[in-house]
Amino acid sequence: MNLDRLNSLLQMLEEDKQDSFIRFAVAKEYEKLDDVSMALHYYTELKKDDPNYVGLYYHLAKLHEYMDNENEAMAVYLEGIEVAKKLKDFHTLSELNNAKSNLEMGL
Repeated sequence: MNLDRLNSLLQMLEEDKQDSFIRFAVAKEYEKLDDVSMALHYYTELKKDDPNYVGLYYHLAKLHEYMDNENEAMAVYLEGIEVAKKLKDFHTLSELNNAKSNLEMGL
């Protein structure tokens, strides 16, 4: 059950509040539980505290798309694209560019 997994992750997070991977995993679990506000909270805090955690940008932008906030989604894609370029993470760069293009085309 996802709630058990979430509780385990939250316990792990208590032990290391700055672990970016655990924070990302907590956000994903909230997203799976359809708790959009908590997922948004964890993604946003992670972006603020660890802006180079490039994997979060795609998921945060998709969450904004789900919330019908296309302008914010686009801003997150653009920010993530810049981070991916800086880190030379070409796989993530490609994913972000594709997602941005899809949003621009209204898909």
